Amino acid sequence: MENIDVMLVPLRGILLEIGNFLPRLGVALAVIVVGWLLAKGLRIGIVKALRALNFHILTERAGIDGFLKQGGSDKDTAEWFGAIGYVLVLIASLIVAFNTLGLNQVTDLLGRILLFVPRLLVALLVVVFGSYFSRFVANAVQRYFKAAGISDAEILSRIVRYAVMAFVLLLAIDHLDIGGGLIQHTFLILLSGVVFALALAFGLGARERAAQMIERWFPRDTQGPL
Repeated sequence: MENIDVMLVPLRGILLEIGNFLPRLGVALAVIVVGWLLAKGLRIGIVKALRALNFHILTERAGIDGFLKQGGSDKDTAEWFGAIGYVLVLIASLIVAFNTLGLNQVTDLLGRILLFVPRLLVALLVVVFGSYFSRFVANAVQRYFKAAGISDAEILSRIVRYAVMAFVLLLAIDHLDIGGGLIQHTFLILLSGVVFALALAFGLGARERAAQMIERWFPRDTQGPL
């Protein structure tokens, strides 16, 4: 009889642990389900709010939606913001659920991801508004140069647009703070290399064209002093 009691002690302990764990598991599952429903509602609300504010028109004019479609995405920028809000709420519910189960390591990892998502949202907003601003500035520059009679207004406007977009991307990458500035420095090196290569190719292969452009923009005074 004593041997049976000794054998039942571990089993009784296991059953007690299971009994203590099942309520916490039920609470965790309930939190996940409620969080999933809230995430779906938030995603729909974000998409409808952005469309009501004509945010999709802004992103379409900025060229963001066209870039996403070229990449194979069937969602526009408003839907992507809704998806990010969906993930944000879902991660928050998972943090609460895993914290209920006592899984601290998983909770810490999800907490770091949760802190990164707002930075990603701000970086995307910077890219969207920066892209729209770059197009606005490029169009203004193109109209000004055309009014001034410069035939290369389109090329110059593209250069201005790409320069503004490069600055905007640097701001977005700096806000994300990924890799301790390594990505930002790499981007600057690549950008400098591209600018140097274009300048070298233009200087070596289009000297006559450059001379003609300079002569057209800044004509010489052939009359001389009176």
